[in-house]
Amino acid sequence: MTSAFQASLEGGLAALTKGQPLHVSFGSQITLRPTYHTGGKPCWLHSHAHVYPLRYSDGRGSSHQQQVTCYVFKDINNWWIVKHPDSRALNSHDVAAPITPQNQEVTCYIDYNVTMPAQNLWRVEVINRDTDGHKWQTIKSHIRLVHVNTSQALKSTGKQLPEWGFHQLEISTDRIINQEATVWNVEEHRFTKSVEKDQQAREIAQSEMIPLEPTHLSFWTKFTELQLKMLMGKAEEMEHKYSTEPIEWPFMDKNVAYWMSPNSNAQIHLLGNPVIWYLGTLSVFGYSALLVFYLLRRRRGWFDLTTGEWNHFVFIAELLIGGYFLHYLPFFLTDSTLFLHSYLPCVIFKILAATALIDHLYVVSHRFPVLPSTVKYVTVGIILCTIYSFYKLSVFTYGGTDLTPQQITDLMWRESWDFLIHVRV
Repeated sequence: MTSAFQASLEGGLAALTKGQPLHVSFGSQITLRPTYHTGGKPCWLHSHAHVYPLRYSDGRGSSHQQQVTCYVFKDINNWWIVKHPDSRALNSHDVAAPITPQNQEVTCYIDYNVTMPAQNLWRVEVINRDTDGHKWQTIKSHIRLVHVNTSQALKSTGKQLPEWGFHQLEISTDRIINQEATVWNVEEHRFTKSVEKDQQAREIAQSEMIPLEPTHLSFWTKFTELQLKMLMGKAEEMEHKYSTEPIEWPFMDKNVAYWMSPNSNAQIHLLGNPVIWYLGTLSVFGYSALLVFYLLRRRRGWFDLTTGEWNHFVFIAELLIGGYFLHYLPFFLTDSTLFLHSYLPCVIFKILAATALIDHLYVVSHRFPVLPSTVKYVTVGIILCTIYSFYKLSVFTYGGTDLTPQQITDLMWRESWDFLIHVRV
């Protein structure tokens, strides 16, 4: 989400930015992030002491200048100073970017005493000046940084650098200026005093400050942004510790860890009730098998069900079994990283399928003297097992119980489940 959205939440970004100077000026220390992070991940403009390799893997040469990247974590090297250019300032030049060669490379200039002068002048263009004012403001102002020498805009491409770039994201400049990927905003802002800058510090201290309360955004503004992020956001393609394949979902091969107490082994996981989960999966396939069985029997002239019972049975199959596979099968065609929660809509259908199958077996069992009682006892047994399973595993649902390592190990009913244990020193 954008910085403005995060700053509007209680306990959100406002907790970091409250009381900071609102207006950016020379001497300001700031962090910059792409406002829309169209590459799929929020990141911050970053530089470190490492330089671009002399030659890229495709044989192209680089400037061998200091790397400028977009880093997906908060880091001390995300901080930049707004100043007149000197030393290793943000720089660009007519050298191809490492991953996107049609764009220009962005560096921090190192004077190698060769015929490659510094080109470190940038023009700040406030895009939303009509709504939020012409001054450069923290969080509020959406800006473009246009390289003066080449008239190209600073851009986060969202592409990952190789190992020499520590797998951080590529920064380049693009001649196509008017695009979302070239829009940036200041997220954090501070001003460090010094003897020479006392006067400017006093001026900043007297100027308008970021409010102590969360920034106000209208409900519809936040609603629209959230929906657009969900609809247009690029899906993650990287592996994750708790990511799973659709084939692993029906029998809950993996859990997903959500939270762990910093002081104890209390923790919260996405973990279904194994009895319900397994019963539902078996019921889907059991109901499907019964449907095939009845169809084959009917083609041979054996009608085990009355017309009303058969129509009801087929309707349940179309609604619940069809709904289950309609929600489940498309995930096998998905390339993005998937988690167990993607399966939850299917769980509703298979739970209903389990109850429908039990009901059908109970109705059919009345044709035989002993079976109704058997179905009742089995149903009671399933209910008791479900309650027991919930009782034992609810500690991972509510996260209010401090568990010993042995208790956690005892609750690991499947080897593929992954619970967390604090290492006591």
